[in-house]
Amino acid sequence: MNPIYERKRPVSVRPARPEDTEAIRAIRNHAIEHSTALWTETQQSPAEGAAWVAAHLERGSAFVAEVEGETAGFAVYGPWREKDGYRHTVEDSVYVRDDMHGLGNGSALLSEVIDSARREGHHVMVAGIEAENTASIRLHERFGFRVAGTVPEAGTKFGRWLDLTLMHLRLG
Repeated sequence: MNPIYERKRPVSVRPARPEDTEAIRAIRNHAIEHSTALWTETQQSPAEGAAWVAAHLERGSAFVAEVEGETAGFAVYGPWREKDGYRHTVEDSVYVRDDMHGLGNGSALLSEVIDSARREGHHVMVAGIEAENTASIRLHERFGFRVAGTVPEAGTKFGRWLDLTLMHLRLG
């Protein structure tokens, strides 16, 4: 299909629903298997996927992007750290299906999670991004996130050390 046509396909973002769980889990598992976006090599089981999505649904912090009725990606935000002093800080995660990159899905999803976190009264949003994931870093920069720093060799996957770039956005 013509790439120009592809970019014009309308994207809609809506709150996630329980019936989105399997599509979200499939996107997460693809990222686990093929990328350094999630620093684990263990696929998420159906039960783990359901519990993970349910926690975000309960908070109202999960969103799905759709293109022509298909799930193109999802985004969530949740507590950055569990200690009480961090209660006003959340961390975002944005994932787009491999065949849906470059169509505006990531931007639409990130916009929605930022707006939602603001409405909920959160103060800061944090993004922890593998340092070589320049597309995600650029996406976050377009929305005003700033690099707070990079932690060298913070994790490992696929037999190599990974650096973690931390970004932040003041929400209120």
